[in-house]
Amino acid sequence: MEISPHKQRIATSIVLAVLPALALIFQGWVLFTVLSLFCVLTLWEFYSMFRPVRHMTAFKSLGAAFTFLLLGAFTTGDVRYPSAILLAAFWASGFIFLVRYNRDTSASYRHAAIFLVGLIYIPMNFHFFLSMDRMEILLIIGAAAVSDTAAFYAGSLWGKRKIWPRISPKKSWAGSIGGFTACALGVTVYGETFGLPEVALWKWILLGGLLNVAAQMGDFLESAIKRSLDIKDSGSILPGHGGLLDRVDSLLLVTPAYALVAMFHPFFR
Repeated sequence: MEISPHKQRIATSIVLAVLPALALIFQGWVLFTVLSLFCVLTLWEFYSMFRPVRHMTAFKSLGAAFTFLLLGAFTTGDVRYPSAILLAAFWASGFIFLVRYNRDTSASYRHAAIFLVGLIYIPMNFHFFLSMDRMEILLIIGAAAVSDTAAFYAGSLWGKRKIWPRISPKKSWAGSIGGFTACALGVTVYGETFGLPEVALWKWILLGGLLNVAAQMGDFLESAIKRSLDIKDSGSILPGHGGLLDRVDSLLLVTPAYALVAMFHPFFR
């Protein structure tokens, strides 16, 4: 019996919710392990998007090692350690380039640059989860999920006028407005229920709007990267969704956006 793409999307979403749920229940080393493995898989997928893939083989293994080192460094609470890890990653990628260039003067620094961008794009953006409590993590994941889901259905029902057809042909203004409205409403209800009582209503609405804009920009960025590489999906590991990066592209910008705002204005205890 063939399962429709829509049902595949729903089933995949349910399965994907299990690991974050376990990480949230136990936190500590469980959260670190789940987040690290997820970042490694997503990072490998990101590197595999660039051709020729064989040139990224060494960087994929190196990226996995530096992901664990980088996330581990952030758990110390000392900013010197993550900075040192990133510098080490820079010089390690530079050394690989030197060896390749010595063998072949036509070798490009492009893949070394992609290696560094990948570390910033994925584990650097996701490391904020390690310093957040359960309520904050649920807010961020929920805001990204509500934004994507509402935009999908609103766009499917009423979407005619496209936003950036060259970047994402299916993204419409109706979907954008639907996602924005749903996210602002969802964040406000969640915040009023679980957040600090002294946080004004308008601040929750503003936060919801900000997180939705971040979600949409994260989505557009990944779409632009794929189109520039002439590929449809970042991978095929998730039935109905494509790749891991296709699923978390909006979350990659929502997470640091919330972390930045929360640095200046706490929303939870």
